[in-house]
Amino acid sequence: MRKLLEVLRLRYELKLGYQQIGRSCAIAVSTVHKYLKRAEAASVAWPLPEDWDEARVEAALFPETAAPRKPPDAARALPDFPSMHQQLREHKHLTLQLLWEEYRTANPDGYRYSHYCHLYQRWRSKLDVVLRQEHKAGEKMFVDWAGATIPVYDRHTGVAWQAPLFVAARGASSYTWAEATRDMQMEAWLRCHVHAFEHFQGIPALAVPDNTKTGVTKAHRYDPDLNPTYYNFAVHCGFGIVPARPRKPRDKAKVENAVQVAQRWIVAALRQRKFFALEELNGAIRELLGKLNHRPFRKKDGTRASVWEAIDKPALKPLPMEPFDLSEWSRARVNIDYHVAFDANFYSVPYNLVHEVVEIRSTRTTVEILHKGTRVASHLRSRERGKAVTQDEHRPKSHREHLEWTPSRMVHWAESIGPHTARLFERIMADKPHPEMGYRGCLGIIRLAGKYSPPRVEAACERALLTGACRYKSVESILKNSLDQTPVASPPPTSTPPHDNIRGAEYFE
Repeated sequence: MRKLLEVLRLRYELKLGYQQIGRSCAIAVSTVHKYLKRAEAASVAWPLPEDWDEARVEAALFPETAAPRKPPDAARALPDFPSMHQQLREHKHLTLQLLWEEYRTANPDGYRYSHYCHLYQRWRSKLDVVLRQEHKAGEKMFVDWAGATIPVYDRHTGVAWQAPLFVAARGASSYTWAEATRDMQMEAWLRCHVHAFEHFQGIPALAVPDNTKTGVTKAHRYDPDLNPTYYNFAVHCGFGIVPARPRKPRDKAKVENAVQVAQRWIVAALRQRKFFALEELNGAIRELLGKLNHRPFRKKDGTRASVWEAIDKPALKPLPMEPFDLSEWSRARVNIDYHVAFDANFYSVPYNLVHEVVEIRSTRTTVEILHKGTRVASHLRSRERGKAVTQDEHRPKSHREHLEWTPSRMVHWAESIGPHTARLFERIMADKPHPEMGYRGCLGIIRLAGKYSPPRVEAACERALLTGACRYKSVESILKNSLDQTPVASPPPTSTPPHDNIRGAEYFE
């Protein structure tokens, strides 16, 4: 699926240039140009109508065309230089001569050995070339977690826990923000962004995070998957996200330098101080941060604060009017018991979604479950562990009816037949380790009333109580053999054991 909606949003809503849009969407600048040109030709305006989705936009911009173009005639095949370089690094006995022979076997009209080596050496000489990044005013904010942490002590036990340090730096001015947090979870990540925006007094056009899970769900060199919560936060605030490539620290050299500076001028400066609260630590960080931002540059005039005031600040967009509704997104597959597992608990969904993949949107108080963009369930969030949160309407009808069976309901049902039937039901359920184990027998007796008649079942239950045969099969046998119409003989009197039998007397006392 082409990233048409994101290209249109970044161009017409955020007013970004073609190169910025290409970096944000991981596509070529020519592709951005083609998308926008096709949108103009198809009269597709922004914002889109409410009923337009990605598929409809693609159908408008890319209607069915004729047969695909024929591939251009290939000239002499170039060697696969990255593969050659990787193989030479992994196999110490491998030579260029052997690689060239394999290349000529696959490409008989390929380059000769001398030119083959020349091309490879020329390609390899360009590997360490570093691009000098030119940062425009108000364009980028680089964010990352510092490697160093700062200990915070408990006042009562004296045990320390390590507080992570969040660092944000502006691209054009290097103006820096740092903040210690309780953890590195999504809530702390977004809160630090909000505090950084307030410190910078505006919103940048782009944010460049590392491939942390709070920023990128799945890292990829060309097409990373952004964290849905972070993406929604970016849409709410009005900035784009351009993650750094995996294992490419030069993509975010600005924040790498800011992290190093923060560790030297903040973490190291606080090494001899002892903090007992996170607020106390952040107060000390803000004092040192003011000194850092007003420290004069060594190789140019001014300070981080002065350059930010003159260049970055006027180019920033205003802060959003409404705060962001913090919610986390995740995915899960519905289990056979029509529940999804989330945060050590289980939440119900309609039973017809068993085995389907659903999205979970959670806040501090609620858990919403969506299927293909439609909300199918909403629950209050449980803070317990292992608890099943279930709505009755999510159960199948048979499950709801089964859960409505209770011992009192069974006895009340039996009273419609007669008092002896109700007593027999009580006896059947009392004889079981759990009342539910006697439900089937009771239901079978109720069904016998339809086959024979309620008076006969009542008489059969009376006979079963007198004889002690308190089972469904006994009642069925009584009715089948018409014993319910035969009077029951009185049970013989129980003989009293002789008193001279000491052992027996002790037993019956």
